[in-house]
Amino acid sequence: MPSDGDRVRLARRVRRLLRVDPGSVDLGAIDPRSTPGFPSRPGKGRKAWSRAEVAQIGNLLSAYQERMYAAARAGTSRRRLLLVLQGTDCSGKDGTVRSVVGALNPLGVQIKAFGAPTPEELAHHFLWRIDRAMPPAGYVGVFNRSHYEDVLVARVRSLVPPEVWRPRYDQINSFEAAAVADGVAVIKVMLHISYEEQGRRLRARLEDPTKRWKFDPADVDDRDRWDEYQAAYADAIARCSTPAAPWYIVPADRKWYRNWATANLLLAHLADLAVDYPAVELDLAAELARLDGAPGKTSEKRPAGRPQRNAR
Repeated sequence: MPSDGDRVRLARRVRRLLRVDPGSVDLGAIDPRSTPGFPSRPGKGRKAWSRAEVAQIGNLLSAYQERMYAAARAGTSRRRLLLVLQGTDCSGKDGTVRSVVGALNPLGVQIKAFGAPTPEELAHHFLWRIDRAMPPAGYVGVFNRSHYEDVLVARVRSLVPPEVWRPRYDQINSFEAAAVADGVAVIKVMLHISYEEQGRRLRARLEDPTKRWKFDPADVDDRDRWDEYQAAYADAIARCSTPAAPWYIVPADRKWYRNWATANLLLAHLADLAVDYPAVELDLAAELARLDGAPGKTSEKRPAGRPQRNAR
């Protein structure tokens, strides 16, 4: 059984393997069924081991999150973390939130799913709604889709002309650099699935009555433009993977690996924040004495023959 220290060291290794350096990106060269950094396990044992490890990592994530939240409440730290999840339809954004982020204390988590902009949002700069959704100090924020839709969907569907969406890469980089300078650890994850796996998952949605509500005919329209979306993703990642806020590409055909890898990315970043519980200034001995001498103690013996409340 790995120790907590072993898990953090492995998480940092996984982060190095999945990180995208600035420059060109060839998504076609990354196998969506690959498992970078995953320890050697027997073929049929990998799923079960991954699930168990994600649960153990979840305990660590929760402990780190609590320290960050406590320090923010005490005013000793403004650190927070933002997980940006992007991917084509059916890449597993919802499943990742449920399986990985679900391990955290919901009191310190802020999740925002971005859909088509509202009329009010369209009346502002495209980053206006993003800025309003940034996590406060001490929180883990999660974006299910994000500002990158404005250089992905907006580009492929020609919602705005090129002279509008092209400058957005630099605007995004400036926005993210400012967030990092303000104490936000930004983790941008592309969940990378294959065309074939997307087809299987879309079919599963149609054939399962309990999942049919998730099916959107527009998903098939976008699937017909697969190559255009892959090119848009490659450009967005290449132009916006910066030293301050790099991109990570997580192969996502295998759901168990997707969850394990994303959990490790969170672990590596939260461990690196090194936020500890705030020091509390109080007279511990005096407070314990006050507590022991407070009225209403229940240690006195009950009168003989007097039944306890709710006794049956």
